[in-house]
Amino acid sequence: MIPSDVLIIGASVGGLTVAEALRHKGFRGRIRIVGDEPHPPYDRPPLSKEILTGKAPAGPPVLRTPGRLDALDAKWLLGRRAVRLRHDTRVVELDDGRALSYDVLVIATGSMAKPHGTARTLRTVDDALALRAELHTARHVAVLGAGVLGCEVAAAARTLGRRVTLIGREPVPMAGRLGPTLGAYLADLHRDRGVRLRTGSDTGDADLVVAAVGSEPATGWLDNSGLRIDDGVRCDSHLRAAPSVYAVGDVARWSDHPDDVGIRLETRTNATEQGLVAAANILGADRLYRPVPYFWTEQYEIRIQVHGVVTPHARIRVVDGDLRLGRFLALAEADGTTTAAIGWNHPLGVRQAHRLLRGDLTTTRNR
Repeated sequence: MIPSDVLIIGASVGGLTVAEALRHKGFRGRIRIVGDEPHPPYDRPPLSKEILTGKAPAGPPVLRTPGRLDALDAKWLLGRRAVRLRHDTRVVELDDGRALSYDVLVIATGSMAKPHGTARTLRTVDDALALRAELHTARHVAVLGAGVLGCEVAAAARTLGRRVTLIGREPVPMAGRLGPTLGAYLADLHRDRGVRLRTGSDTGDADLVVAAVGSEPATGWLDNSGLRIDDGVRCDSHLRAAPSVYAVGDVARWSDHPDDVGIRLETRTNATEQGLVAAANILGADRLYRPVPYFWTEQYEIRIQVHGVVTPHARIRVVDGDLRLGRFLALAEADGTTTAAIGWNHPLGVRQAHRLLRGDLTTTRNR
């Protein structure tokens, strides 16, 4: 049965994609979108790059023009938070006391930065603008966490001429995403730019400390809702968390089988692709979510793109270009299978490898 009323909690790329896909497929019912920030949907990747360095204007990087948002014919409730889900009666309560009923609910609340004492965190555009102002006056910036976000913040701070210490848990940065071999190559890139790398937690004499130590799915409002919450909203491969409830984006943990650990990805691409699948299923399709994980990062003038999963013991084989020249395409191989294609300033090669190897690139499934 096609619903007449879709309520989307979360006004970032995942929720926006659901709304756009519904309209594109001819849905004429009511769409309401609740967002806890006062801003219309904006693009998050630039927050840790152009926004921090000042290359972009001091404001939200707009995802859609006002005209395109108006064309959605959706009701926007921005600056409002969902505080409770009453799944049995299909009602969401907001922080201003309103109770919103629905036929179908889409949970797209994303994730929150893990706090670390008094250190700055970066998740929203307001976080980015505040950090941007501090970076312009700081002398020594210590970044706790050497994952994607931590490396991008370190690169931005160093680009601004600040003394930078990047502190991680592993011997090399982004080890979980790139593996030890390419992680070591990335470490050399940062050292060559003047960043000090170390393990531990001592921030020394830094006058600005930024914590990039991970995130937590924004599920607090779903306590006692009856949904299964386990480091995200548990849902099946149709992205269905319960009858008439779907989850997309950073907040969604999906699996083929309820006993599986499941997978939760925190990338813009994942949120977009899940939004498309959820919208199709809301309208009666039977689409399974079968992604090839993808992420990208820009640090200094280097763009790194990864399709697939670089497992810890994968063999890295360069198939085009040269590591010494800072431009190459590599494949990660494990147990006779290609698990990832990695491009280092090689976007064309990554696109070609993705098309050729799509049948081999698989999401690692944990049990």
